[in-house]
Amino acid sequence: MKQTSRSFPLLGLAALIICLPGTPAWGRGVSPYLPLNLDPEIELQIERVLILADKPVMTRPIAAATVLDALPEACRHDEVLCRNVRRYLGKYMRKIGLTDASVEAAATDGASVPLANQRGMQSDSAWRVSAHGYWQPSDYALVSLGGVAYDGEAVPSGSMVSVGFEYAQLDVGYRDHWFSPFTQSSMLISTEAQTLPSVTLSNYKPISRLGLQYEVFLAQMEFSDKILFGTGTTAGHPRLAGLRFAIEPAPGWSLGANRLMQFGGGERGGDSLNDFFKALFKPHEFDNVSQASDSQFGNQVAAWTSRFIFPGKTPFAVYLEYAGEDSSYEGNYRLGNASLSVGITFPRLWDRFDLTYEVSEWQNGWYVNGVYGDGLTDHGHVLGHWGADERVFGDGVGAEAQMLRVGWDAPFGGYLQARARTVANQSYGIGDYQRAYELAVSYSRALAGFTVGAEVQAGKDVFGESYSRLAGFARFGDEWSLGSRDVTDAPRARGSELFVDAGINASQVQIRLGDGTPPHTTSMEIAPHIGIGARRAVSDRSDLGVRAEFDRIDGELLVAVRALDYRYRFKNPLALSVFVGAARYDLATPAYGYYYGLGVQWRNVLPNVDVGVDLRYADKIARDKLLASDPSSNPRPDSFYDVTGGTLSLTYRW
Repeated sequence: MKQTSRSFPLLGLAALIICLPGTPAWGRGVSPYLPLNLDPEIELQIERVLILADKPVMTRPIAAATVLDALPEACRHDEVLCRNVRRYLGKYMRKIGLTDASVEAAATDGASVPLANQRGMQSDSAWRVSAHGYWQPSDYALVSLGGVAYDGEAVPSGSMVSVGFEYAQLDVGYRDHWFSPFTQSSMLISTEAQTLPSVTLSNYKPISRLGLQYEVFLAQMEFSDKILFGTGTTAGHPRLAGLRFAIEPAPGWSLGANRLMQFGGGERGGDSLNDFFKALFKPHEFDNVSQASDSQFGNQVAAWTSRFIFPGKTPFAVYLEYAGEDSSYEGNYRLGNASLSVGITFPRLWDRFDLTYEVSEWQNGWYVNGVYGDGLTDHGHVLGHWGADERVFGDGVGAEAQMLRVGWDAPFGGYLQARARTVANQSYGIGDYQRAYELAVSYSRALAGFTVGAEVQAGKDVFGESYSRLAGFARFGDEWSLGSRDVTDAPRARGSELFVDAGINASQVQIRLGDGTPPHTTSMEIAPHIGIGARRAVSDRSDLGVRAEFDRIDGELLVAVRALDYRYRFKNPLALSVFVGAARYDLATPAYGYYYGLGVQWRNVLPNVDVGVDLRYADKIARDKLLASDPSSNPRPDSFYDVTGGTLSLTYRW
């Protein structure tokens, strides 16, 4: 089967729409996108605005119109912040304009390592420049020009033509994609690698009362000569399809489903729409197969994401991402080679501080593939999480990564930020890995319409090599400050509460080792149970929240996170709940699976104290057999653990 020259099946449609003589007035027109990982000061202000306005962000780059719509609510809490962001958005409300520009010069030393989320830039790059501008001939058409250049590379990120309106905006060009509510990482696609040329259809205005948002794109990947076909290889440009759907059924809470599909390239073709949808909806049958490479449509990754905003005097956002590189066990809904990420952001602490902490852990098999020898990479960098660039190229080793960022709005002016990153690969990888770490400190200040400052970075990579970088920068922009000590004290929204659980769990585990022996079930075990969470009222009787739980199951730690924690309160003290999330079982290597259940609660047995019973089930928690001490991989290369049990606990809330 020979590949056609059609790298973008949607390009013909895009060109047709662009060339139309006029576009009907469907409502609001196209919206430009705000900088992504280029201007930290304004991106922090935008993050604050959206949290204060109760708008959970599930993807990036963020449309300027989304922030504009959020300003009226944010202004009730922080007028200085509101004025700064409104003035910044004014750049995007003209017919033509320059929105951002920056220049950076650096002195470097030591090893060359990838800088997180910097479009392929390495730590030894001595300079970087970026600029973006636009021309908007009508409300329904927009031409954006710009890019990022650094030592040895130039990436036209942000250069595109956009047509459409608020419910269907078509972007053709080098549009960034970031399928995650996380601010510093994304398992599927981020700005870790260079921006791919793509055709994208999305909406920035939520649809219906469910708050539906979607994004569909088709991109062309880097040329590869390592694509399996028949008894050998073929060469060409694989294609990458991305699909993202999210809903916001209640204020401050959103749930998303994301998918990437790598396919085609060279003689593999991939133009059959029927084959595409078979692989999309039945990956276990048509894509993730163990037959010859020609039987596989391509390579897929998927993720569930959620974001919850806790309103109050000190608001914060909690967000989760449960992703899989493959399918697992039976059916198409279980994620194999899983990843679990958890993050929390406080946009303002103690008047002048902000804090973000994000942690991710993934099993083996990420960003590598048996059919596509270069995997989900571009120019040597993974498309997704920055931590996966810290390994031997092509090694699908699992890892754990953490990031902590603390900012300080200094009373003498300017913004001081400290950021720490660390990543540790599992022991079964092909490299002799060490724990990598990086510490960065930066200071920036608004001066005469510019932002000027400096950043110093230093660390060690996973091979034990040290590196350092001292950079000075100047960014074009308005005068800014990150807020004021006179921020309005917003009372905690009615029905919002934090809580802790303490009690006991009774559980047993059904174990399938996959080595030919029959499943066996452990005896019932009693152990302590601890939980911590937050919830908010979304109607007169309904609450939504998030929760983390910690239990000892069969002698090992089980950590479960509830992405959806719903509770219905009756007029009497009784309440019923249902929850869904993911669980991590601390075995020889981490195991992951879905986690769900239901509960009953009797409220206020004592002031601010409830008593409750939960029935819980962790479904097919899975890990691959990767260690010499693991059971035989015949007939299955993985083991599964089903945890069934319940908890009795007291809940203290405040």
